Amino acid sequence: MNLDDLREYGADVDTGVKRCANKETLYLKLVNKAAQSEEMDALENSIASGDIEAAFGYAHGLKGVATNLSLTPLSDPICELTELLRAKAGGYDSSMAEAKAAFENLKKICD
Repeated sequence: MNLDDLREYGADVDTGVKRCANKETLYLKLVNKAAQSEEMDALENSIASGDIEAAFGYAHGLKGVATNLSLTPLSDPICELTELLRAKAGGYDSSMAEAKAAFENLKKICD
C-alpha cells in the first residue's frame, strides 16, 4: 500500500498525512491498522441482532478513525449510518452496505 493507492481509493491523503504531523509512514501505519479492525464485523453483527446501542458505539468509533484519516469513501457512509443509529431511525441497510464495501476495498489495498 502507498499513498497513490489510497488516492485512487478516494482518500484525501494530503489532509490525512497533515493530521499525522506530515509523517507519511505514520499515516500509512494507521490506515493499515484501521483496515485490520474488527469493528466493521461487530457493527454489522450488532445491527443484525438489533443491538442499536452497541451498533452506534461501533459506528461512532469507525467514524472517528475514518474521518481523522480522511478515508472519504468509508467516512461518508459511516457518518450517515452513525446518525441513523443515533436517531434509531432504521433503514440501516443501504449505508451499512456502502460502508462495508468501502471497508472491504480498503482492506484489499492494505493487503
